[in-house]
Amino acid sequence: MCGIVGYVGDKQAVGVLIEGLRRLEYRGYDSAGIAVPDGAEGLCVVKRQGKLADLEAAPELAGLVGTTGIGHTRWATHGVPSERNSHPHLDAAGRVAVVHNGIIENFHDLRAELESEGIEFRSDTDSEVIAQLIGLELAGVPGADLAEAVSSVCRKLEGAFAIAVVASDSPGRIVGARRHAPLVTGVTETGTILASDIPALISETREIIVVEDDELVDLRAGSLVVSDIEGRERVPDTVHVDWDVAAAERSGFEDFMLKEIHEQPRVIGDTLRGRIDTVTGSLRLDELRTSDDELRSANKVFVVACGTSFHAGLVAKYAIEHWVRVPVEIDIASEFRYRDPVLDARTLVIGVSQSGETADTIAACRYASQLGAKVVAVTNVVGSSLAREADAVVYTHAGPEIGVAATKTFTCQIAALLVLSLYLGQTRGSLYPSEVRGVLEQMRRLPEQVAEVLDDVDPIRAEAGRWARVHDAFYLGRGPAYSTALEGALKMKEISYLHAEAYPSGELKHGPLALIVEGVPVISVVTAGHVQKKTISNVAEVAARGGRIVLVANAGTDMGGLLPDTVFEVPETHELLAPIVDSVVLQLLAYHVAKQRGCDVDRPRNLAKTVTVE
Repeated sequence: MCGIVGYVGDKQAVGVLIEGLRRLEYRGYDSAGIAVPDGAEGLCVVKRQGKLADLEAAPELAGLVGTTGIGHTRWATHGVPSERNSHPHLDAAGRVAVVHNGIIENFHDLRAELESEGIEFRSDTDSEVIAQLIGLELAGVPGADLAEAVSSVCRKLEGAFAIAVVASDSPGRIVGARRHAPLVTGVTETGTILASDIPALISETREIIVVEDDELVDLRAGSLVVSDIEGRERVPDTVHVDWDVAAAERSGFEDFMLKEIHEQPRVIGDTLRGRIDTVTGSLRLDELRTSDDELRSANKVFVVACGTSFHAGLVAKYAIEHWVRVPVEIDIASEFRYRDPVLDARTLVIGVSQSGETADTIAACRYASQLGAKVVAVTNVVGSSLAREADAVVYTHAGPEIGVAATKTFTCQIAALLVLSLYLGQTRGSLYPSEVRGVLEQMRRLPEQVAEVLDDVDPIRAEAGRWARVHDAFYLGRGPAYSTALEGALKMKEISYLHAEAYPSGELKHGPLALIVEGVPVISVVTAGHVQKKTISNVAEVAARGGRIVLVANAGTDMGGLLPDTVFEVPETHELLAPIVDSVVLQLLAYHVAKQRGCDVDRPRNLAKTVTVE
């Protein structure tokens, strides 16, 4: 997944495609490629692992002539970063080229079916199945139409996709389609263009058409037709875009951080997609690369991580102990090696790192491997050092994150860790199938619940406006909500530079209560769970000392006589899933407080996105 551009018109396609891809570079990527149909040669494809500059420097690009083409920058989700896994992908005959963003859930089944028919795959990606299927559709019917072939294949795909397709037998034409992944298009002065995001279009046109789910767009020079997957045409609405380039890269949001906060419903869905078998109501982790017997043999689990990833790992500790009934220790990765931990061949170590390049986490996992433990990596980056060195890996599929302070990668880490925890319970038989199905049903509602939080920002913005003279803030939670409190305090520190501390609610009487004075904000997470009433009782101790009480709670929560100053209401879910929903409130609060204080939320001082030194 990452960036798609397609152009058909009067200009040479290569220049338009390169410029469009350059405007999508901010999204992050590991390779780039272009396909241009040539009537005599079939399809001319040039791709390079690395940066767009490497593609531009390719000698083959200089002679690539044609006024139709598609381009792609790839962020690996299936298959390591390499030229063979780069887009565009071709069918077996080399007559169809496809670029794809998203995740095809049933690609294993489709690939097995194609291989049984003698098709040889050239990549490890899920995307190649699309090209192979379209190629077969066109080969099987003389005079077959490209749009009809794409429509037929889309009906076979499960998951998320935005695709652009060219074929040597359909010159001067591009067909695009989407489901749960963005795709936009428009007619320009010189032709027609499509892309995965608006920035790639605005140098050519400001009149944008948004392709909807399960729709196709058929592009020819100076015209386009939009239809549903069954071929019924619709007259599309056009949106005028007056953003500048910088705003366009942020999709109109003021900052990358706010954009990434709002991407969470989609990327949480991407993390869950393909892992929940809707037919059996069970989990599958095809990429785990370790046997169920190895998972069953583990009698102890360690979680090692740093910063935000540590807070996500804390949720995994609660989940594994509750669902799997195996003891779990969690360590700050930089401390793990130096305390002489007790590990052996029956120990499972889970290393959590957004980038997969966090030096302390990699070192901790290497140490665990040396002692014979099995290591599972949870990371966002395919082919990262942690992913390569681990015995198994679970990817978060959050996509590139530009803002230094983690937001969408945090909630996706929790989602991936909960999937892994539940899978352990399923595999080891510590949960009944009905229990697994019940939790999965609630998991599937998480994207819409997060979207509900994002739709109600006014109370959060209003509360942030009261923090002009605040110097200290305290965050409280019990059980999984303690993880939410820790992450909320970290976000506030990172981007607003306001001193914030998080404590388990029951620890108040053991010292922190001395810090509570009149008006100091105390934020407590009191969403539904088995310790909810105890947490509310702890908050009452703060109220008695004049603290400003801010709660994250479900609608209708019995406050037991407590009169909070502010309540942020969130949808109710299983208490082990609640940190995903609840954390979004605290991300938004930190964001708006930071904006009130005039801070650069995307680039907080003294911090780096990836910590590659110990």
